[in-house]
Amino acid sequence: MTDRVRIAIVGSGPAGLSAAGRAAALGISHVLLEKEDHLCDTIFRYQKGKHVMATPTALVLRSDLEFDAGKREPILEIWDRQALDAGIAVRCNANVTAITGEAGDFTIALADGETIRAESVILAIGTQGNPNVLRCPGGDLPHVQYQLDDPGEYIDEHITVIGSGDAGIENALGLAADPAQRNVVTILNRGADFARAKAANVKLLQESAGSGRITIRTDTSPAEVRPGELVLDTRDGQEVIRCDRIIARMGSTAPRKFIESCGIAFTSQDPGAFPVLSPVFETTRPGIHVIGALAGYPLIKHCMNQGYDAVEFLNGNTTLRPADEPILAELFASLPGGRSVDEWLALLAANVEIFRDLSVLQLREYLIDSEVRAYRAGETIFERNAYGSSLMAIALGSVAVEVDPQKPERTVAIEQGWIFGEIGLISGRRRGATVRAAEPAIIVELSRTAALKLLATSPGASRVVTRISIERQLLQIFGSGLTAQDIAELVTGAEVQEKRAGEVVLTEGDAGRDIYVIRRGSMIVEKTIGGKPVFLSYLPAGAYVGEMALIDGSPRSATVKAAIKSEVIRLDGEAFVRLLASKPELLQKARADMAARRETNAFIESRKDTFSDVVDMYSSTARFLIDNGIGEATDVLLIDENLCVGCDNCEKACADSHDGLSRLDREAGRTYASLHVPTSCRHCEHPHCMADCPPDAIRRGPDGEVSIDDSCIGCGNCERNCPYDVIRMDSVPPEKPGLLSWMFLGRGPGPGEPDKRWRKNHAPAGAEAPKIAIKCDMCAGIDGGPACVRACPTGAAIRVAPEDFLSVSKLEDDA
Repeated sequence: MTDRVRIAIVGSGPAGLSAAGRAAALGISHVLLEKEDHLCDTIFRYQKGKHVMATPTALVLRSDLEFDAGKREPILEIWDRQALDAGIAVRCNANVTAITGEAGDFTIALADGETIRAESVILAIGTQGNPNVLRCPGGDLPHVQYQLDDPGEYIDEHITVIGSGDAGIENALGLAADPAQRNVVTILNRGADFARAKAANVKLLQESAGSGRITIRTDTSPAEVRPGELVLDTRDGQEVIRCDRIIARMGSTAPRKFIESCGIAFTSQDPGAFPVLSPVFETTRPGIHVIGALAGYPLIKHCMNQGYDAVEFLNGNTTLRPADEPILAELFASLPGGRSVDEWLALLAANVEIFRDLSVLQLREYLIDSEVRAYRAGETIFERNAYGSSLMAIALGSVAVEVDPQKPERTVAIEQGWIFGEIGLISGRRRGATVRAAEPAIIVELSRTAALKLLATSPGASRVVTRISIERQLLQIFGSGLTAQDIAELVTGAEVQEKRAGEVVLTEGDAGRDIYVIRRGSMIVEKTIGGKPVFLSYLPAGAYVGEMALIDGSPRSATVKAAIKSEVIRLDGEAFVRLLASKPELLQKARADMAARRETNAFIESRKDTFSDVVDMYSSTARFLIDNGIGEATDVLLIDENLCVGCDNCEKACADSHDGLSRLDREAGRTYASLHVPTSCRHCEHPHCMADCPPDAIRRGPDGEVSIDDSCIGCGNCERNCPYDVIRMDSVPPEKPGLLSWMFLGRGPGPGEPDKRWRKNHAPAGAEAPKIAIKCDMCAGIDGGPACVRACPTGAAIRVAPEDFLSVSKLEDDA
């Protein structure tokens, strides 16, 4: 038996159900095909009792079915009832195996042998049936699962959730919701930001972590699954935790083989790519339309709107505009040229490199969280040292980057289609240069949240940003008058590699031709002397290694390995040789760097007998510092206990400089020999504290100092994210009054009065002073530099960059 309908809708999730509801309301013959025995398997498979969000709140819902935020069960009940009342033609247990034919006459084959003929087809099948699986040793063990139906089933277990999207966060929250279940819940996030998740979910997760119900492990990934245990790759090396159950929620991919068998093309070969779609959701196979998560729009409101719109388009409604049209029209309203929303979207998709792989639907979504502005020629886009973590893309025109603050006329051009501001996005540092419009320009500014989500979900955009950041980092490191054209071959062949803590990049004695640039993290250099590894030096991000073997053809002279979880850029050695041959200045610089390293090696060799004890002590001290987090520091406070007299002047000076609240705990921390690492901020190269700051209150200064401004709301996320316990939440001290106000009106603490004690004695009964995050800011803005160092009477306290302290040159100075 073969049925014939105008529209066949495959998949009864929110998108497909809404499409069927619209077809029923318009009296269009249709069938809604669902392979399961129930409607809306997308929501049905949510965990029991899950709260379903209705975001974005500003978006109007278009659908013949109701939807508002609420629990999973009532939403499903409402949709079941409304589908029945609306007369939607549903066929459950209808698994589609093939779609053949052409627009106006498609044949849909089902697994039970039946066929359905349709004039048009709407695919709303989603992606959740194809979860990404755990790919590490032991990933196929029976206690690894990819679905959580009822969190209440699990009692007194150590459960690890892998995945930091909405599904992973919601699973972790469900498992930890009831303290009576006594579950120990840990969630792993490969990065530092929860870029894929809704802000509300991230907030709930952080609150649960703050109350001790969930442990968040950032910069952590699974290395091996064992019965009852999970081996983790962390920023500081491998760690084993107890684990009775793993719930892996690492996203999913489209059922590409089936979709391509229908004659539908994707935007690229990347596993995360989506089908090519027209503005009316039509694919490259005329007559077949794609909506919902398969179109790159996973939010329920978006999906339901698409279902409604797709049927309207198929019914001949040519005037219908998308529900987000008013939002985008307002976004583009102030721009010159009088273009429509569609025209602006087409221009952005064609001109901006990071948007090339996005569908129109995805582009609309990202632009809702962005700003688009017009700039006059010469107008400043941002100033050097300004705060900012957004990403800029040039839609029209070009910009000029001032490379020398003393000579504003010296600029480097960035042309139409490319990006800038990626350093602020990646590292959180202040803007490194002043950027002005070189001509009338249209600039898209993606918020940090939107930019991180774009990079996490669009492989094409991620590749573009990676390529540009590599190019600019190489130009900065190698200098010597190089241009982007000079290093194009190097950049094209470059490969970004992630290295876990302790992983070897170069091995002493090996033959090798490639060069490695440290993109993120840090490295330590060791040389085997007398059968023992001797610490030579510490290399921060921005350094490069491997040139010695390349230039003179000798074996690797030392072993280089990651001090912490790091990223390196592997550069093809032969391409680098060709670059050196064409650029004598670069060759001269490389030879100078090589000579300095050879001097270090020669010094160690010459002293290996005379100063063997000194070398051993230095190596042990260096490893102690690396083990205590110095590997990711940019500025660290160290105390020589041979000189320290315990006067606590350092702590008192810190308190005097910060309204009575010291940022330093001198006695806390670890000691090796006479070297003490107190509890004080290390000002990490990639600060963990910045990962989830809702008001974006944590910034990096021009000298690398990490500070917290007055917009802090006291959420405590930074305190929980800091692995070194150098941030605490403390009450806000009262503002110091003027001398006359204190003398005659008794306002506020006076000279010599501790601010916190004054607040405690004068606060209204029962009132709790608001708390904010307190941490070292390196006394930014205070003349003379860090007060702790200035106040030390014996010189025991020093603040240094690790690369300056962890160097064999210190031994040379001592010798």
